[in-house]
Amino acid sequence: MQIQHSEGPQGAFYIEDEGRRVAEMTYSVPAPGKMIIDHTEVSKAFEGRGIGRQLLDAAVTYARSQQWKVIPVCPYAHAVMMKNKDKFADVLL
Repeated sequence: MQIQHSEGPQGAFYIEDEGRRVAEMTYSVPAPGKMIIDHTEVSKAFEGRGIGRQLLDAAVTYARSQQWKVIPVCPYAHAVMMKNKDKFADVLL
């Protein structure tokens, strides 16, 4: 499964299966240099495969490429980033 990206002030990293979105992590860009990750959802049929983490890693890779700081409002993104502060220290706001 390939992670796709819908860019914009209200963007998303997502995975589709048979034309249906089965996982997504949404974000907003409220100001230059800042990305707010606000929601993560994975369909029940796809839970337990590490897809949420893959979406987060894609979002963080993108934030780094843009030299943005990440504000993880989404409970999932927040928990993972706080648990792994050393890995995300350069982008965590």
